Amino acid sequence: MAKTAAVKKTTEELYAFDNDLRKSYPVLCGVDEAGRGPLAGDVYAAAVILDPDIVIEGINDSKKLSEKKRELIFEEICSKAKAYCIATASVEEIEEINILNAAMLAMKRAVEGLGIQPEHVLVDGNRLPELAVSAQAVVKGDANSASIAAASILAKVARDRNLRELDEMYPEYGFSKHKGYGTKAHYEAILEHGPSPVHRMSFLKKLYNNE
Repeated sequence: MAKTAAVKKTTEELYAFDNDLRKSYPVLCGVDEAGRGPLAGDVYAAAVILDPDIVIEGINDSKKLSEKKRELIFEEICSKAKAYCIATASVEEIEEINILNAAMLAMKRAVEGLGIQPEHVLVDGNRLPELAVSAQAVVKGDANSASIAAASILAKVARDRNLRELDEMYPEYGFSKHKGYGTKAHYEAILEHGPSPVHRMSFLKKLYNNE
């Protein structure tokens, strides 16, 4: 039996999801991460407390938006949100505590870096970072909650911008094109030039084991 494609929800539906929760938790925060899968670079996370009285048109799961659209909405979120924070966990931390724990650490840092204390935190996925406030995991949260979708946009755009900076530092790897993901061209560049200081060596074990 063929799978039915998920229906993209409207911005109004994403805000309605959050507004229902605001009846119990007026100060609601959304959290998401970006960069768990790539072979290089820090893992990013963002926490956002949206103003429920200001609807930012076009907010949606960052994966469903074009790069140009994400950049525009990124700026609007930063200017209109009640509070936001973008945080990272470094390549060194990824290697030390593994990528899942590093992503949790980045999300924890993002929440703790907010200028406003949230009453409840919505985290994309099925796991929660260690937080000192009420929180819940929301599977596919970036496609259901405006707050999580906003966080997904901030994390994604911030990480993409960082990869463009890394591309200038290490142009031989093509970071601006593949954003650090394991494309054929990226693997070939690693084999030709060796890994850079920003590569996650634990992610390259299979590559070197297959040589």
